[in-house]
Amino acid sequence: MNFDPYIIRHVSIDDLDGYYNLIDKNRKRLEAFFAGLVAITGNLESTKAHLEDVLAKHEKKHFYSFIVIDSTNNRIIGSIQLKSIDWNIPKAEVGYYIDSDYEGKGITSTAVSKVIAYGFDELKMNKLFLRANSENKGSVRVAEKNGFRVEGVLRKDYKSTDGTLVDLVYYGLLRDDVRKPE
Repeated sequence: MNFDPYIIRHVSIDDLDGYYNLIDKNRKRLEAFFAGLVAITGNLESTKAHLEDVLAKHEKKHFYSFIVIDSTNNRIIGSIQLKSIDWNIPKAEVGYYIDSDYEGKGITSTAVSKVIAYGFDELKMNKLFLRANSENKGSVRVAEKNGFRVEGVLRKDYKSTDGTLVDLVYYGLLRDDVRKPE
């Protein structure tokens, strides 16, 4: 899954340094929206354990983690996940973040569109959903650009790093919403 000059692929253990550097460089801004990830990736050793867990979940088809790489400098600049998978529906939650140097350029929207296609075409998902803090304007923009529809507000559904409970806007996207004409 590529779009010039970016590469999207599954994360591997060999990505440890670049993956940790992405999180560490953006740690402060990720705290509000990825409190769990920030908490479990405080150093290289804990980040390695996290990646090993992610890869084990991938093998069991419970979690798919992708990285976005800028091929001009071979730097990991973003991450997209398909998580909270329910194979009975089948559906998955989409999560994403990008390095602050790359935000606001449409890269995340395009990368997420590629992962959406993977979810529907390769994994045969019926629904993809995401939860976004309404204050996270970038995340809301990515959701809307990719055709997600607001399905409701989950009140006090997420605890930020500072312990604040915040409302999340729940967005859904059905396979039928993006079905291509035959």
